[in-house]
Amino acid sequence: MIYKRFLPRNEEFYAYFNEIASTNAEAAQLLYEILESMEDVERRVRHLRDLEHRADETAHRIYNALDSTFVTPIDREDIRTLTSQLDDFMDFIEEAGRRILLYRFDSSTDIARLMGRLIVEQAEALKEGVPLLEHTKQQNQAIRRMILEVNRLENEADDGLNQALGNLFDGVDDIPGMIRSIRWGEVYQILEDATDRAENVANTIEGITLKYA
Repeated sequence: MIYKRFLPRNEEFYAYFNEIASTNAEAAQLLYEILESMEDVERRVRHLRDLEHRADETAHRIYNALDSTFVTPIDREDIRTLTSQLDDFMDFIEEAGRRILLYRFDSSTDIARLMGRLIVEQAEALKEGVPLLEHTKQQNQAIRRMILEVNRLENEADDGLNQALGNLFDGVDDIPGMIRSIRWGEVYQILEDATDRAENVANTIEGITLKYA
């Protein structure tokens, strides 16, 4: 309908996207600190849960705004998809922390720290890239660089997971060691799943950019 062009658009969705992306970056850094030191895990995981709840609340504000907004800055389905995928990224970050607490590891591993770092770098790239959505035409190249970086980091995580699973039981010669290896294998998979979710966010941003640039 042509007359919709003359109605005011609700631009608060961009601020909400930025808020979730920023919360995700904070959570990713916290997860990395857990994986780096394995100290004060219970308190840090509680903080992770608080951040996950914060992201959920922002997502709900987006959905509520969709129900009460006639004209949106981008397609409604794009808003729903991007919101859901940002929330999924947070969910896997929080789940990794929860699983680490559950298994009560007394030390970390090189591959866990690597994957934690990759998640931080993805989250920071998205934190910087999501605000560019408000100016897709002017920021097309910057958005493209962000997308390529998030995808590159996901590929690196894939390689790390494959290496970790291939070596998972090297040197294991007792039942407790086997149980520990199995549990780390689960955590590695969750960490890699988190990088997949970040890639989903980047791919959705790419689709929105192509549509509106």
